[in-house]
Amino acid sequence: MLESVGSLSGTPWIYSQWIYAVVALSVLFDVFLPVLPSGVLVITAATAAAAGTGAATPHVPDILALILSAATASVLGDLVAYRLAWCGGARLDRAIARSRRLSGAQERLGAALARGGGTLVVLARFAPAGRSVVSLAAGAARRRVREFLPWSILAGLAWAAYSVALGYFGGQWLGATWFASGISLVALFAAGAGAAYLMRRPSPAPVAVAVTAPVAVPDAGTGAGV
Repeated sequence: MLESVGSLSGTPWIYSQWIYAVVALSVLFDVFLPVLPSGVLVITAATAAAAGTGAATPHVPDILALILSAATASVLGDLVAYRLAWCGGARLDRAIARSRRLSGAQERLGAALARGGGTLVVLARFAPAGRSVVSLAAGAARRRVREFLPWSILAGLAWAAYSVALGYFGGQWLGATWFASGISLVALFAAGAGAAYLMRRPSPAPVAVAVTAPVAVPDAGTGAGV
């Protein structure tokens, strides 16, 4: 029986109004400490929200509030890392140059933002530590904030909505148990693995188009007869 794994309904802190602050702080700081369990907290709170749907349980987490708090904290964390990297100076530039991962991300991100596409920023939000790499690389590359911020907002909303949806629907289908949260976390990690794979995949080489010089055609006008 699923309840034997452990029910979330008996965890009082999940139903506290402080859960939004705990989630926000965890998401905010995991740009510097990727080991923080921000995804676990978001999914667990969403699972508890699913358990409290239609019940008389006070202070049940609201899924919209969870999405907004997690997404807002994600964007703020990105901007803090971006700004610190922007002001990091020569020391940070040397540190990035020594890291193949950071320097590669810096080059790819600069090219992506210059083309007006920031899919890399969105993918990085799901990949393990990818958010940290991309935010720091964007700041160190002195990318303009209007190039980076819209994609950071989209990435934060996508990650928060996906994480909350996993926890909520997992709780609806499997009950408010730690087993349901575990299944949701597996799905979150699978998305992260897929995002990391897409980020590492090399971009397709441009196709060279052969250009042939025009061939001069003799004038077929009227000439002198033979």
